[in-house]
Amino acid sequence: MRMNIFQHEFKMHLRSVLIWSASLVAMLFVFISLFTAFAEDAELLNEMMSKFPEALLTAFGMTGVNLATILGYFSFIFLFVQVCLAIQAGNYGFGLVSIEEREWTADFLLTKPVGRSQILTSKLLAALSGLLVTDLIVWASSFGFIQLFKGDRTYETQTLMLLLLSSVPFQLFFLTVGLVVSLLMKRIRSVTPYAMALGFGMYVLSVFGDMLGESILEKLTPFRHFDPQYIIQHSAYDTPLVLLSVAVILISLAGSYGLYTRRNIPAVV
Repeated sequence: MRMNIFQHEFKMHLRSVLIWSASLVAMLFVFISLFTAFAEDAELLNEMMSKFPEALLTAFGMTGVNLATILGYFSFIFLFVQVCLAIQAGNYGFGLVSIEEREWTADFLLTKPVGRSQILTSKLLAALSGLLVTDLIVWASSFGFIQLFKGDRTYETQTLMLLLLSSVPFQLFFLTVGLVVSLLMKRIRSVTPYAMALGFGMYVLSVFGDMLGESILEKLTPFRHFDPQYIIQHSAYDTPLVLLSVAVILISLAGSYGLYTRRNIPAVV
């Protein structure tokens, strides 16, 4: 029964996964293919960027970015990839339980011989599998396009792997937070506005944290916990901030199971 739930949920996500993956591959191809043109005048461009207002550079995640290197250029691109991954994960999190309550099918599922915790586990595993498919496609595309367009420039493969692997806990943050928030609400009519609000809201929070110099704001958003520029420059994660993200994920998961097992599910009358 649990396998049937997993398969059904994964099939429901499959079309969305393919659309998100294709869109991200197209975006990566367009941006990375421009590196050759950027690299020719990278020093001039870096000098020009140094004259821009600090607030403007911060808003677009270009503070300290060296566009002359392929990883520096990719770290700038990866910020936009993160926004898309955040919205995708948030979408799955907000819709994990709410879609059945919205379509009045939750009571039918709960009459089956399977516990609520097992249902939620199967749904989570299906969503995670969908996100992992997207991540694998993004990783393969990133490696392939970088190799194709880097020219004679070299880069640290380990550093690139660290940056790409950060997408897993990054998306887990938005998936679990979206899930627990949806369970705290009585009903969600459409998940997209909530997912976009969470994704863009966290991004704006990271921008304001940089602009205002407020370290407390940086602690609230995974865009700072998994900052592409930090990973590229240090070839490592900011461990305290990453652990903070992990803590939020675990608390959100525990809270989700607690809320779902006690939730009053509306039934069709």
